[in-house]
Amino acid sequence: MTRAVSRAGLCGLLLLASSAQAADVGAAKTGANHDAFYWLGEINKASTVINADEGLLDRALAPRIASGISKVLADGNQPGGKRPSLVITFEPLLIAVAGEEATLIHAGRSSQDMLSTVRAAMLREALLNLAAQLDKTSSAVVMQARRQRDTIVPNYTNGVAAQPNSYGHYLLGIAAGLDRDAERIREAYARLDRSPMGTTVLNGSSWPLDRKRMAGYLGFGAIVDNAYDAAQISAVDAPVEAASIVTSIALHAGGFIEDVMTQYAQPRPWILLQEGGGNTYVSSAMPQKRNPGLLNLTREHASDALTLAMGPAIRAHNLPPGMHDAKDEKTNGQMVAAAIDVLQRWERIMSALVIDPQRALDELDSDWTASQELADELMRNNGIPFRVGHHFASKIVDYAKAHDIRPSAFPYGEAKRIYAESREGFGPAELPMTEAQFRAALDPVAIVKHRATVGGPQPAEMERMLKAADARLAQQRAWIAERRGAIDAALARLDHDFDRLLPR
Repeated sequence: MTRAVSRAGLCGLLLLASSAQAADVGAAKTGANHDAFYWLGEINKASTVINADEGLLDRALAPRIASGISKVLADGNQPGGKRPSLVITFEPLLIAVAGEEATLIHAGRSSQDMLSTVRAAMLREALLNLAAQLDKTSSAVVMQARRQRDTIVPNYTNGVAAQPNSYGHYLLGIAAGLDRDAERIREAYARLDRSPMGTTVLNGSSWPLDRKRMAGYLGFGAIVDNAYDAAQISAVDAPVEAASIVTSIALHAGGFIEDVMTQYAQPRPWILLQEGGGNTYVSSAMPQKRNPGLLNLTREHASDALTLAMGPAIRAHNLPPGMHDAKDEKTNGQMVAAAIDVLQRWERIMSALVIDPQRALDELDSDWTASQELADELMRNNGIPFRVGHHFASKIVDYAKAHDIRPSAFPYGEAKRIYAESREGFGPAELPMTEAQFRAALDPVAIVKHRATVGGPQPAEMERMLKAADARLAQQRAWIAERRGAIDAALARLDHDFDRLLPR
C-alpha cells in the first residue's frame, strides 16, 4: 500500500482515520504491511518538515529536498522500482535527484535509530494484523461455543476420558486462552509503540531534535526515553516479546487440534471435519479413509510458527547489546505472519466442525466419567467423607468394567451391595440413595446442568461467560481500530505538512 503526498487525497485520509476510531477492525488500513522503504520515506519526510520548522534546515532548500523525496518514493512505487531497505542505499537515490544538500536532513540521525524506528513500525503493523486475525478466530470459537452450549461431551485429562462437560464450555475455555493472547498483544504493543528516532547511535546528538514531534508524525504513542535503550536494548526486546506471543498462539492451536485428532483414531468419532472443501481428502489406497488434511496442515503450520518463534531469543543470546541478529525485520515478519496463517486455518476448522451430540452421549455412557458425582452426592447429602465415597464409586467402576456394564445399565442391587461393603463405618448401613437418585447421579446431562461453580457449564454461567466473551472481543476490535486510526491520522498529518513544502 502506498500513501500519496498530494492535497487531493488528504481529506479522504483524514476522514478514514477519523471513522476508524469507532468502526470495525476493517475500517482503517486493514492488513497494512508497509515495507522498510516506505517507513524510510516517512522518516525522511518528517525530518524535512520538522528540521525546516525548527531552523535546523534552511527553509529555502526544503522544497527541493521534499521534491526529491517525493520522486524517490514515486519511482519506488512503480512496478520494478527500486525500494532499498537500508539508509545507506536509500540515500544515494535521494542525492541523485536532489543533490548532496539532501543529506542535510540527516542531522542527528543514524542508521541505528532510523532502522530501529523502521523495525518498530513494521512490527507494530504486524502485531495489529495478528490481533485482527486473532479476533476473527476467537469470534469463530465463541460462536461455536454458543451453538454447542447444550452439547454434552466427554472431556479428557492425562489422555483419558475424565468428566462430562458442555462442549460450549470447553470452547469458552479455549477462547479464554486466546483472550490472554490478545491481552499479551495489547501489552506488548504499548511497549513497542515508542519511537527510537532522534537518539542517533548510543547517546543522542548535539542537534536539538524534536523527538516527540517525530514520534507523533510516525504514529507512535511515545518515545523510547533512554537513548542507549532505543537501539541497543528495546530493539531486541520487542521481537523476543512478539515471539512469546506467537509461541502461546501456536501452543493453543496445537493443543486444540490434538484434542480433535483424538477422535479421528476412533471408529465412531463424535467430532469430525465436514468432508470436502479442502477440509479432508481420500486416501489413495484405502477407500474408507477420509484424512483430516486441514487439521494436519494447521498443526504443521503451528509447529512452523513455534520454530520461527524460537529464533529471536536464540539469535540474541550471548551477544553484546545492539547487535543486528535478532532485529531482522524479514525473519521477524515471517514469524508473525506464520502465526496469522495458523489462526486463519484455525478459523476454517471452527466452521468445518461436525459434532454429533448423540454419539457423544453414547461415548459418555460407554465409560464412567460421571462416577465422581456418586462420591460428591454422598458427601453433600449424607456427610460421608469424600474418600470413602470415592472408594465406593471406584469399586462400582471396577465391577462394571469386569462385567462390561454401562453406567445407564448398572444394577441398583449391586450398587447397594458394594456400598454396604465399602462404607467403612460411615453413613447409614444401606445406600442412602433411591434408585432414581442413583441414576440421576450418573446422568452426564444432569451433572453439567446442576454444576454450581462460578465459571462452570451450567446454563446461567454459560450465558454470563458468553456475554463476557462477546464484550471482550468487542473491546479488542475497538482497540485495534483505535490504534490503526491513530497511525493513519498521524501519517495523514505528516502528508499534509510535507505537501506544503513541495514546489508550487
